Amino acid sequence: MTDEHSSDLIGQRQFRLEKVKKLRDMGIDPFPSVARKTHTNSQITDEFEDLEGKEVTVIGRLENLREHGKLKFGVIRDQSGEIQLYIKTDELKDTDINDQRLGFDHLNLIDIGDFVLASGIVTKTQKGEISVMPHTIKIATKSIRPLPNDMEDKEERFRRRYVDMNVHPEVRKMFERRAKFWEAHREFLNKQDFFEVNIPVLEHVPGGGDAVPFTTHMNAIHEDFFLRISHELPLKKLTGAGFDKVYDIGARFRNEGLSDEHLSEHIAMEFYWAYANWEDGMKFVQDMFNYVIDKTYNGQKKFSIRGFDVEFGNEWERIDFNEILNKHFDIGNVYEVDLETVIKLLTENNIEFDPKTINIPRGVDSLWKQIRKTIAGPAFLVNHPKYLSPLQKPSKENPNIVERCQPIIAGSELGNGWSELNDPVEQYERFVEQQEMRDAGDDEAQWLDIDYVEMLEYGMPPTFGWGHSERVFWFLEDVTAKEGVPFPAMKFHVDELTKKIYSEIDFDSLRGEIEEAESENSHSRPQNASISKSKGQDYDNRIAIIVNRDLENWQIANTVAHVSAYLGHKLDEKFATGENFVTKDGKNHPRNSQYPIMIFAAKPGQMSNLIASVRESGNLYHGFIKEMIDTTDDKEITEILEKKDDSEIEYLGVGIYGSNEELKKITNKFKLWS
Repeated sequence: MTDEHSSDLIGQRQFRLEKVKKLRDMGIDPFPSVARKTHTNSQITDEFEDLEGKEVTVIGRLENLREHGKLKFGVIRDQSGEIQLYIKTDELKDTDINDQRLGFDHLNLIDIGDFVLASGIVTKTQKGEISVMPHTIKIATKSIRPLPNDMEDKEERFRRRYVDMNVHPEVRKMFERRAKFWEAHREFLNKQDFFEVNIPVLEHVPGGGDAVPFTTHMNAIHEDFFLRISHELPLKKLTGAGFDKVYDIGARFRNEGLSDEHLSEHIAMEFYWAYANWEDGMKFVQDMFNYVIDKTYNGQKKFSIRGFDVEFGNEWERIDFNEILNKHFDIGNVYEVDLETVIKLLTENNIEFDPKTINIPRGVDSLWKQIRKTIAGPAFLVNHPKYLSPLQKPSKENPNIVERCQPIIAGSELGNGWSELNDPVEQYERFVEQQEMRDAGDDEAQWLDIDYVEMLEYGMPPTFGWGHSERVFWFLEDVTAKEGVPFPAMKFHVDELTKKIYSEIDFDSLRGEIEEAESENSHSRPQNASISKSKGQDYDNRIAIIVNRDLENWQIANTVAHVSAYLGHKLDEKFATGENFVTKDGKNHPRNSQYPIMIFAAKPGQMSNLIASVRESGNLYHGFIKEMIDTTDDKEITEILEKKDDSEIEYLGVGIYGSNEELKKITNKFKLWS
């Protein structure tokens, strides 16, 4: 919002509240429970010849109101568009409390932004403008806060999309197209005899994608769950259950960075088609894209996307993975390439990589991404290496290749298709391989889902699978990810103007409650307790303690106690928020920790990698080692450690203090202790 709007808002808001009171004192309800129209605004303009001279009722938000003597001209907007109100004193009825209508003399109680109902005759003004000449005007909803004339700040627009769409109606039109986009998917798939089956969002084992999951906890059964990163495995289980054609459209969640092309929460679709392979699937997907684009954009085929000119409707090009890698990087046989060659090519081409976590799949994918960003498309990338596709079926001609296809549009991958691997033995072996990569520190490797392997042992027919997200829509609109969703996720924020208006609310405490709710170890405040004076909690930081899950119970308790004591001592007075909670009858209860304390479970093999990451972070930490349990004598521990390298030390637990954001990155591969 503009500074001018913000500085004057409190006064305008108070002025409108006074009008609300006047209306109520008159007996007019400024917030009635119902308001009904007979026509949309666009119907009146589109069907003027049939409606001229007939009575209609329209409702919309008042966009402007101007007076010319005994005439007033107003414009109201509904979802379909604008219509003019041609208000004449001799046509408009007087104020009537029983009918809840306002006469000409009381129209000053209506403000720009109010929702107004008008009943009257469809006509044209002397200038030829199609209008409604009302005999009745009612308030459908009084607007307390005036709309700004413009919104230029993007963050402000994202936070108040309900304002953004009023100030910029084209934004709302985009979201109407977004709705049509998914509606067209359903139409196409349903016409092809697919069933839409909604599958769980909460999963014990996240699968079907290379992504870091969100973690949550179900109190009813005392179990941790993950928010799904894809729809894949449950839908394939339905294929094994007898659904020949099945799909789902809904939200998925990937706890990773935000960018112009990625959001942690977004809508995606996947379908699975039994007895079909990837060749069948590519033809089907091309037809689906054409259908969806035609329905959403009324026959438009040419799009300008991210600086590329992309045209749909023609046959899609096919790009061979090995051929294009050799054309650009002379990699040799990409299916049998060694890590040394991959690192050499990355280094020579100034492509960044992490030496500690680099492997062949990650490195080859980084090389491919350099090529991908030059391709306009639409095209299918085919003949992927098996090591890039742990869940896909290998080719009969070359077992190092999988039957997979990806749509490349405007320099990006906008989907995934594959002939599904339905051999349970091979699937299990690939899962184990992926799990070993996870244990070695690759957060994006697949999890081992033994239930899925069991389903395959019962038998799943040959199946083609496909998935893409609303990133396809963002590209067609040529907007960023945040622009392409109605309410993008953003940091909690209450602006100073709102704090001033609602000054009786402690918004800092409210923010604290929201942050504290993230912690499994947050404590509930007694309902009858008052609170002694506090210096205010710091909700931007936390303590995480990661413990070897294979320890005995007494060792776990000992580890957590020692780590907590060390960190609390180092943080000193910052560790506490005040002296006591005080009950109604005056009893003192020592306060909680200043910070949420979260405890995670780790496999023994993960502890050495963890301590290295913690040290690199530069945060305050404590590593509790086996020697600290074996002896309480610091002199003995000193003598023992002088004879050992760090790699020989067995860490039982690691505690770390730091910002929420930093600690989430360090602990995202571990489950909360349950």
